[in-house]
Amino acid sequence: MATPELTAGAEPRLRAERRRIGEDVVKGVLALCALVSVATTVGIVVALFVPAIEFFREVSIVDFLTGKNWSPLFEPASFGVLPLVAGTLLVTAIASLVAMPLGLGAAVYMSEYASPRARGIIKPAFELLAGIPTIVFGYFALTFVTPLLRDIGVPVDIFNTLSAGLVMGVMLLPTVASLSEDAMGAVPRDLRDGAYALGSTKVQVATRIVVPAAVSGIVASF
Repeated sequence: MATPELTAGAEPRLRAERRRIGEDVVKGVLALCALVSVATTVGIVVALFVPAIEFFREVSIVDFLTGKNWSPLFEPASFGVLPLVAGTLLVTAIASLVAMPLGLGAAVYMSEYASPRARGIIKPAFELLAGIPTIVFGYFALTFVTPLLRDIGVPVDIFNTLSAGLVMGVMLLPTVASLSEDAMGAVPRDLRDGAYALGSTKVQVATRIVVPAAVSGIVASF
């Protein structure tokens, strides 16, 4: 028959053993999650790399990089990637011209001018805009923005970079505005108070104190 002293000594060992087993199980599960992530990444690389090798066996890499025509469905097929790269860069430039000033302006307003109630309405609205699927933005560009541009006299085709760039700029607005506003909100209040004590206006505080102090976060939002 076990004595009370032996029973009391065995209980801590049992608890330690159970804790060790639980930690081993958690460690194994976490290692499995990491392994799945690595395996998924390797699978994606292989799935892209193998077809790419087959593709470049039939198409010269020089023609691919320097060709000016992309028409894989016509005969003879052409796989010049330059038009795709140029179109991507052009759409990105237009989107940046839309998103950067508007997003930064919205961030300055929310950070320096808006009341807590207004900020509580505007910021969730931006976050809601960020949750809209990209296919909806594409449909909006095709069915609304392009006809609108034609109505005001802009000569554009049904598929054009201007509509895509404008709508992509709107799509990027929530990211630029939210991240920039967070960066401005992290600027110490003492800097603002010191500027106001010296007679600075809100515009001067925003443009000469807050924005320069938060420039690293603002650049990251772009």
